[in-house]
Amino acid sequence: MVDIDQYLDNEEQTVVIVMTSGPSAPNRCATPFYLGSVLASMDIEVHIFFTMEGVRLMEKGVAEELAAIEGGKRIIEFIRDAKRAGVTLHVCQPALPGYRIEPASDLIDEVDRVARASELADLVLRCDKVITF
Repeated sequence: MVDIDQYLDNEEQTVVIVMTSGPSAPNRCATPFYLGSVLASMDIEVHIFFTMEGVRLMEKGVAEELAAIEGGKRIIEFIRDAKRAGVTLHVCQPALPGYRIEPASDLIDEVDRVARASELADLVLRCDKVITF
């Protein structure tokens, strides 16, 4: 018999969402924030780590102009919802030069930290679940 309570106890769980999708695939850009918001509202510690093209979503002006579907809610609103829910946003420092993004001036205010790849490795090793987009 399955103990359903083990699935309902979210105490001290951590989820890392690795976001590699960016503006070239807008249909993939809302769900990580929505899912992160839902998980955070369930008292799960949620980190979204942006790398590869995903760092572009954290660039000023990009998420403000991007929607997952035509006429839909702007990605910046999904980002702000996730932040209000308690999601932590990490941007991969080694990925920024490839997109000519300066961490000190080009990132949106919602970014919590600019991080090295080793910090992603640490997050992945200590978390309970990893989801990729």
